[in-house]
Amino acid sequence: MTTALAPRLRRCSTLPPRWPRLFRLFRCYARRYAAKHLHAVRVSKCGTLPRAFDGPLIVVLNHPSWWDPLLGFILSEFFSDRDHWAPIEVAALRRYRFLARAGLFGIEPGTTRGASQFLRMASAILAEPRATLWVTAQGRFADVRERPPRLRAGVGHLAQSLTAGVVLPLAIEMTFWNERTPEALARFGEPLDIAARREWTAEEWTAAIEAALERTQDALAAEAMRRDPDIFETIVRGRAGVGGIYDYWRRLRAWTRGEKFRDEHGSASDTGT
Repeated sequence: MTTALAPRLRRCSTLPPRWPRLFRLFRCYARRYAAKHLHAVRVSKCGTLPRAFDGPLIVVLNHPSWWDPLLGFILSEFFSDRDHWAPIEVAALRRYRFLARAGLFGIEPGTTRGASQFLRMASAILAEPRATLWVTAQGRFADVRERPPRLRAGVGHLAQSLTAGVVLPLAIEMTFWNERTPEALARFGEPLDIAARREWTAEEWTAAIEAALERTQDALAAEAMRRDPDIFETIVRGRAGVGGIYDYWRRLRAWTRGEKFRDEHGSASDTGT
């Protein structure tokens, strides 16, 4: 971070109004929307299980799809006692102004002004010990197989500017298993304690966060290939089956056999001929 920027970060102390009830309502909407369009939202049991963190929290996630902000709302349930914030493009915020009251703030991505906006606002947010900032630090959509996950420098500058708190990597992947709708998979990585790394430069922070996110993505990719829902905690269960005449035939076949119909494509009532 430049010395010219640091004073501006310190002077920024006014946050936009945030309505906790609206945030919770939008989280409920995100859950319902995911249940309608996904087979499930699942969180790895083998990763770092979210817990109570002392001080501000920065959740840094990869950015594979349009779904990521909605998944962030859903996954915020793991930190229900905290205040949640996230950046969003100014143009998008103009279209959905109510999101500003749900904890989203506008930035201009890919510009020097946008980087300054992000750092000033994020610094003010993280001055509160119960604040959580969700950041898709790649700054663009990126395939989950892209290695390393190149991050914008702003997240490193932000971590370097803090005296305490935690950076928590979060890997997200959308994949298809046995159903016509996709699985949304997530895994939390090992947290990086800011106070224990006060001597790091912004560049060192960016490299360390990239490496932690890459390890978390690799671990999640291996779990996704196992196609085993038992190694995940299912936090949203959505639609299953194909629908239409195909599911009608499966239901009829299960009834003639005296079996309980299960709408999952790989269920027992769907085997055989």
